[in-house]
Amino acid sequence: MAKSSETKRQSNQYDKIIKENLEITLPVIIRDILGLNIATSEELPDDIQHTKERKPDALKKVTDTNGSTYVLHIEFQTTDEQEMVYRMAEYSIMLMRKYQLPIKQYVVFLKDIKPEMSTFIETEHHKFDYQLIRIAEINYKLFLKTDNPEVKMLAVLANFEKEDSYEAVKSIVNQVQFYAKGDFAESKYFEHMRIFVQLRSNVGQQFEKVMESVTKFFKEENDFLFKKGEIKGEIKGEIKGEVKKDNIYVEKLILRLGLSDEQIADIGEVSIDFVKGVRARLENKS
Repeated sequence: MAKSSETKRQSNQYDKIIKENLEITLPVIIRDILGLNIATSEELPDDIQHTKERKPDALKKVTDTNGSTYVLHIEFQTTDEQEMVYRMAEYSIMLMRKYQLPIKQYVVFLKDIKPEMSTFIETEHHKFDYQLIRIAEINYKLFLKTDNPEVKMLAVLANFEKEDSYEAVKSIVNQVQFYAKGDFAESKYFEHMRIFVQLRSNVGQQFEKVMESVTKFFKEENDFLFKKGEIKGEIKGEIKGEVKKDNIYVEKLILRLGLSDEQIADIGEVSIDFVKGVRARLENKS
């Protein structure tokens, strides 16, 4: 039960990051990953279901450069879900009934394993399929072509080909850092990548080494925390002689170390609500 709860928590983390950046990443995914040439696009409401808990990740009415109009439905998946084909089929029927248009459906699989979930249903009276895209099969340099850090972050999930994994990760981190606008944005992107690398079986260690040199992150209990004595003492030393308010200390933790609110609350010995308040003020400034 505990394992299921942890898996759900991690899945929610990935979903939150994907949806937060979707407005920026989706055009690149549609053009470069799905290979669709879209001329016009219109957002569609995602309240198509009445009994299902989940909503579509991305849903648009599009017209391609050949003049064909259809509903584009994209799901981002981190688990090898055997029921996925039925869920996609349900979406397809509901969308077709509501919009009276052809439906194109894609599942973008983010983890670096090869999923075994079925992509089609074929019976005597029913035939259905969707396209499954594995991001681990896509060359990571594809995501580095844009100026958007939100897109560049996805490179840590992609294929490094024959390139040294440390050098590939270092290149990704450096580009995200270069294009990030301000310390808070940089910190946020680093935290998102820290979560993303958990989907890779052999990248976490390389990412840790890169982050040690870039942002002074250190690993502790399978997470990128820092050695409390060394860094905490260093930061406190810097503000010695200043007004030693908690918010100054928490601001430094947020801006420099890209940790979660829970981690900062624990290290700074303050409440999570206090950390959230400081983070909100920093976001408003940027």
